[in-house]
Amino acid sequence: MHRLLVALLLLACTSASAVERVVSLAPSLSEIMLDLDAADLLVGVLDGGERPAALAGVPSVGRYGQIEMETLIALKPDLLLLWPGSVSAAQRAQLEGLGIATFVAEPHSLDQLAEQFALIGARIGRAEQGRRVQAGFASGLAELRQRYARAEPLRVFYQVWNQPLYTVGGSQIISDAIAVCGGRNVFADLQLPAPQVSVESVLARDPQVILGASAAQLDGWRTWTQLAAVRSGQLWSVPDKGLERPSLQMLEATAQLCRQLAQAQ
Repeated sequence: MHRLLVALLLLACTSASAVERVVSLAPSLSEIMLDLDAADLLVGVLDGGERPAALAGVPSVGRYGQIEMETLIALKPDLLLLWPGSVSAAQRAQLEGLGIATFVAEPHSLDQLAEQFALIGARIGRAEQGRRVQAGFASGLAELRQRYARAEPLRVFYQVWNQPLYTVGGSQIISDAIAVCGGRNVFADLQLPAPQVSVESVLARDPQVILGASAAQLDGWRTWTQLAAVRSGQLWSVPDKGLERPSLQMLEATAQLCRQLAQAQ
């Protein structure tokens, strides 16, 4: 049923009029436009972190979490690429009121991300490139799953932030990247994308590996010697922050994560 739905969406997108002016409202979606060789269609981007050099001259429509509506409207886009978490609920309601065609992208798995390349490609008139990127991504993903499969999944805690303590839930795409690498997110049962958790709950789930943004953010765990991750010294910085940007580069970021987790005892 899921494959049929995707096929119908691709057919609908392909039959729609090709767009000419696209505004991307998330850095990851801007990167996908580059992946699809469609930078020429971008007339505006939402800033959030360092921009790819290829987008240096594209006008900004604001920063992550805050759109400059007047600027966006002046650009006269005929398609908005939207990541729900990149704008506030109030501004999303404003966007809906503008009547501009919108593609909402929020993949919860790497397989869904692969499909997204094809869907966006079809929507912007780059269907062949979209299918090519999808196929390459899916092939690389299958290879990682085969190479790094474990009979017993490795228990992994992914620390988004340390004070307060945040992690990723099971519906977040990083959780799926951990699974591809033969691991299991110890908080995969939580459905919020970035739930706040307690030290006690981490102790109860006893991860074998703890991943965090930096060594400094992980140091606080060293006093909890009852944790398997602490006893084995497997408190590791995330090898590639590209895990947090669902675009084509996430395949290599996931491969780096797999190589790191393969070292775990």
